[in-house]
Amino acid sequence: ATEVTALDDVSASIERGEFVGIAGPSGSGKSTLLHLLAALDTPTRGRIEIDGTNTADLGEKARSKLRRETIGIVFQRFHLLPALTARANVALPLVERGMGKANRQARAEDLLEKVGLGDRLTHRPAELSGGEQQRVAVARALAGEPELLVADEPTGELDSVAGETVLELLEELAEDRAVIVASHDQAVLDRVDRTIRLRDGAVVNDA
Repeated sequence: ATEVTALDDVSASIERGEFVGIAGPSGSGKSTLLHLLAALDTPTRGRIEIDGTNTADLGEKARSKLRRETIGIVFQRFHLLPALTARANVALPLVERGMGKANRQARAEDLLEKVGLGDRLTHRPAELSGGEQQRVAVARALAGEPELLVADEPTGELDSVAGETVLELLEELAEDRAVIVASHDQAVLDRVDRTIRLRDGAVVNDA
């Protein structure tokens, strides 16, 4: 079998309060790097440290716990459950944490209010626009109060107005946590504090 190196000698440090973009053509390693940063994968070589913890040292259960307690993930295609209301989708990560129903609902309502969807609590995904679904996905990623928010092409499916709303929200969220966004969208890359550019799995510049 041919060995494929998805990322090669990538080194970066991201602090709380930073809004960082990951850019590069398709196949450059953006998604791989994002999955590593979100502790969805572990590197075959090298280290990914989150708050001083090397993710490769953790078993699947401990990595799951780290993701649940420290990392929020926003996927490009939202990944909302169609049968659940916006409020129930946002509250879902809190079920795993064993939070009581009343507290879960209150937190979900508070977050949906924060992303401008206080009037859409009982709407299901099919009753929401793409921009609204993406904001529900951001609210869900925030449910566990993560210190790191990772977003994959968060504006990729949205028109420019909805994309701008989601971008403003991510920018605001980066004030008290690290926010990392992988994107092709120049409008996104114009807003971040700095961009890590990848080509063929290597960093071509970090500025």
